[in-house]
Amino acid sequence: MEHKREKYERLVNFAATLPPTPTAVAHPCDAESLEAVIEGARLGLIAPILVGPTAKITAVAAEAGIRLGDLPLVDAPHSHAAAATAVRLVHEGRAQALMKGSLHTDELMAEVVARDTGLRTERRISHCFIMDVPGREDALIITDAAINITPTLEDKRHIVQNAIDLALALHFPAARVAILSAMETVNPKVPSTIDAAALCKMADRGQIAGGIVDGPLALDNAISEEAAHIKHIVSPVAGRANILVVPDLEAGNLLAKSLSFLAGADAAGIVLGARVPIILTSRADSVITRLASCAVASLVALARRERPAAIVH
Repeated sequence: MEHKREKYERLVNFAATLPPTPTAVAHPCDAESLEAVIEGARLGLIAPILVGPTAKITAVAAEAGIRLGDLPLVDAPHSHAAAATAVRLVHEGRAQALMKGSLHTDELMAEVVARDTGLRTERRISHCFIMDVPGREDALIITDAAINITPTLEDKRHIVQNAIDLALALHFPAARVAILSAMETVNPKVPSTIDAAALCKMADRGQIAGGIVDGPLALDNAISEEAAHIKHIVSPVAGRANILVVPDLEAGNLLAKSLSFLAGADAAGIVLGARVPIILTSRADSVITRLASCAVASLVALARRERPAAIVH
């Protein structure tokens, strides 16, 4: 099936109409990460600040034929220092987003969550994939498949709220949240169904706001109206979910990678719950996926400027 990535193209085109988001790029010391940064800057999605060993960055750029132009460079001797310096640029007000370069995700996130110097808020930090799945009209958010290994019920409340806020920042017509499990009925022997029921009641009581939450739902009746109809599930979410909340990291990782490698989907990634959005890219990402991640961060940063209190509720 040919995948035209039209959802990402619409996202990038819209974000390009906004002012570029000042973005601290931690340790962009390979050609792949530099190319994504340069293209994002060219399209006006981000205004990058390159943080890392200056000599290495310029050498990599020269070898790959990449023109850095007048992009600002902040010297840091190694990847750990680059992560710490990038976080400091946020504290100084010089950056409104972070972007992972060629360092390990753990290195960057360790500086983000550092208790005294990091970028914590009252929210749990979580990751969202914004999936462009062939055959689906709209993008699909999957969370959390990268940060929280076995989230508690309270963690899941934050994960759901982060995803709803993302959907609103991306101008989804409605945030329809499916809390996934292996079944659509509450079963005391399956803890994820108990969490799903509790999250729905939290939404009823205003502890989760801005979206429509339903669960437990199995994957089929979360995204297929026909499956929901066959199982007699009457819900504004069932069959129409655009946010899928998985029970744990393993389930989320399997779901996202199944869509990528079996259905040809692309997966832009963003980390939420910190003071600024964090762009996580992979070497396997296509150029349009990397740009979509930048576009998502730009829209999230805009929403934070317009609704700054949202990040600490």
